[in-house]
Amino acid sequence: MSGEEPSGGPETDAAETPSGDSEESAMIRPKWRDDILYIGKIVVATYVLFFVVGVLSGAGINATVGTLQAITFWAALFALSALALNLHWGYTGMFNIGVAGFMAIGAYTMSMAVASPDGSPAGLGLPIPIGILLGVIAAGIAGLVLVIPTLRVRADYFAIVTLGFSEIVRLSVQSNALRRIGGTDYGTGGGQGIRAPRSRDVIPWLFDQPIVGDVGDVFLAIGEAVGVASSVVIRGMYTGVLILFVIAFYVLLTRIAYSPFGRLLKAIREDELAARALGKRTDRAKIAAFALGCALMGLVGTLWMGSRTHISPDNFMPLITFYVFVALIVGGSGSNTGSVVGGFVFAAFIFEGPRFLRTMVRTNLGTDFPRTAYGAFAELGAGDPTALIGFVLFQQADELRYIILGVVLVVLMIKRPDGLLGHRKEISAAVDLTRRGPVADGGRPTAGAGDHEPAAEHGGDRDE
Repeated sequence: MSGEEPSGGPETDAAETPSGDSEESAMIRPKWRDDILYIGKIVVATYVLFFVVGVLSGAGINATVGTLQAITFWAALFALSALALNLHWGYTGMFNIGVAGFMAIGAYTMSMAVASPDGSPAGLGLPIPIGILLGVIAAGIAGLVLVIPTLRVRADYFAIVTLGFSEIVRLSVQSNALRRIGGTDYGTGGGQGIRAPRSRDVIPWLFDQPIVGDVGDVFLAIGEAVGVASSVVIRGMYTGVLILFVIAFYVLLTRIAYSPFGRLLKAIREDELAARALGKRTDRAKIAAFALGCALMGLVGTLWMGSRTHISPDNFMPLITFYVFVALIVGGSGSNTGSVVGGFVFAAFIFEGPRFLRTMVRTNLGTDFPRTAYGAFAELGAGDPTALIGFVLFQQADELRYIILGVVLVVLMIKRPDGLLGHRKEISAAVDLTRRGPVADGGRPTAGAGDHEPAAEHGGDRDE
């Protein structure tokens, strides 16, 4: 699936034969297995770490499993967003910082389509799949309308346009003028928002589907047996749906990366003038890539809002775009596997990590802590260090997230400026030329299918 190398080493691994000769007659292991193994190691190690720390700290099974579910949920959302953004920034070099705006278009379109006709504001009462489809189409059309007049805008100027568009969307849905459209009961709800399908609305619909319902009943029974609340299991089922979308996004974007269209996007990223000089229609490629990426962002918005009680403009502040960019930077721009890894690492250690610390502090030290830094240091001077610990890890847990985020970015810029996986190279041909054919007596690959010289790598290029 992917041409990435987990450790920057050889692209293929040779398995030794029983005789010990592994150089010429070894089996070639597909590279997508290395990517899956790499992601699996990080996920399993993180789960084990959080579970062990949660159990040893006395947080309890319910709180620990709930944290793992929340990590997985946010990891899936950030991975989906980072994958969509990677199509713009990582592949095409289009600096789109309006991610939140396109997510809002998808989410609001879905909400207005599937909300109850008796609600306030009213919705069309359409089935959930149709609402999701409409949200995707609306976000894609919005991206198309935005990119056509701004094709000649480059770099920072394009970023300003997308940021401005995102804020226009947020302020428009917040406006009272759209709270009731045309004097009817339909609209965005203004600052109060609009009711969106909740996870308990989506999950029953999923349970009515073949196979899914039986699987859900099994998980609910297992959760009850081990003492996990049914609400945690239900949210876990919805998270499982998000994971399936992550896999679908990954496959789609990887196929695009290795297609002629994907190679054209990377040519635009490196030197659009040179690509145009070779007769390539770069404008059409950028329009298609931007519209597709925006449609995927709209889909992410619909999936996110499918788990919430209602939708409001405050859900789509520019900070959401910043989070997605950080997730992509952590993983490595230009890498699909890096986007997934970056989304998971960001969700586990930056987004949900401080909240888990607050849970452990509440379990072991209570909640009676000073609300100001002065009070915390005053009690520290009196010989009570728990006051300062509680103030930092409990009262200021959300603010601690931004401190951790800043430290991570500084360390990455110094140690790994390309991200965790952004250093890996991409092959220069449309096919993998590293696979060798049958070995002749002289020790060199014989001519025939699969007999190629190793591909030359572009120095400094990103993978895929």
